[in-house]
Amino acid sequence: MDNGIDQHGDFQLDDPRGKRIVVAMSGGVDSSVVAALAVRTGAEVIGVTLQLYDHGEAVGRAGACCAGRDIRDARAVCDRLGIAHYVFDHESAFRTSVVDKFADEYLAGRTPIPCVSCNTGPKFTDLLGLSRELGADCLATGHYVRRVAGPAGAELHRGADPARDQSYFLFATTQPQLDYIRFPLGGLPKARVREIAAELGLGVATKPDSQDICFVPDGDYAGLVRKLRPDAVSGGDIVDLAGEKLGEHRGLIHFTVGQRRGLEIGGHAEPLYVVRLEPATARVVVGPRRALAVEAASLENVNWIGGDHDGPLTAKVRSMARPVPARFMDGRLSFDTPEYGVAPGQAAVLYAGERILGGGWIAATEAALIAA
Repeated sequence: MDNGIDQHGDFQLDDPRGKRIVVAMSGGVDSSVVAALAVRTGAEVIGVTLQLYDHGEAVGRAGACCAGRDIRDARAVCDRLGIAHYVFDHESAFRTSVVDKFADEYLAGRTPIPCVSCNTGPKFTDLLGLSRELGADCLATGHYVRRVAGPAGAELHRGADPARDQSYFLFATTQPQLDYIRFPLGGLPKARVREIAAELGLGVATKPDSQDICFVPDGDYAGLVRKLRPDAVSGGDIVDLAGEKLGEHRGLIHFTVGQRRGLEIGGHAEPLYVVRLEPATARVVVGPRRALAVEAASLENVNWIGGDHDGPLTAKVRSMARPVPARFMDGRLSFDTPEYGVAPGQAAVLYAGERILGGGWIAATEAALIAA
């Protein structure tokens, strides 16, 4: 079968025969195809799945990840490929490092991205440790990013398919992790991956992709936070930029910066948006769209894998946003033109062309002065 990729080069092992590859298997089509491609290299392949949660109806719902049905799908693929498959229970670690953090971030008035915490926690850190314990030469995953050999070592680049690029969620990948992890699908479009799965007769070829936040069965984020932190959710005032009360709300967990719907206040000349959340006073501050304009943001817990790059770059402040020209120095990210939808708790990912330089968590923003 001609799958359009260089099998040896994609796993970036000089001679895969006699080597051992561990594949992180979530039960979806992407990781299943990675396992199949790894087998075709002649290396010994082991599939590993982390059981991350067991939330009742979530374990049987299509589109979940790392729970009941998906674990069975991963095992079925490994059986078909004739490789070993191991499942490790990481539910308690996932609860602490991802789910509880998700709830606490919402209560603190920030907009969390649990997929980043999951990828750089259980999925990379823990799986990498397990892979080394199994004596593997590398850990391969189904993420749509590219690992490129650079003059100073391995570099992380955007996936070739812009519609599938997952670099925003992997900005916290460290250099030691990048040296060990492989991303065989980074140069392929998703449609070709599904074709490969069908050609190989894998039962997951037409399986739907998992949703963004896999541990929220019904998409009700506020409901999950109330369940996890029932005593911490309380209402408060909705105020304008001058502090004048315009209405009341049922809890900060129902709002994110940039939100327009759900405010339930009217009679104003301009549409109102959530400009910021104030946990200390339980206030939701609203204003016109121009009040959302941001000229700079301070970043914390910055991860840098960009080597000696120094100078202009582009920054992406939301997973679906386009990278925009910016400058970064001493933890301060300044935009060449005002940027909208910049929310504390989200990530700012930094690029030089196709290369990911790193990124950090948005701690605070500086408003741009936009005239009415």
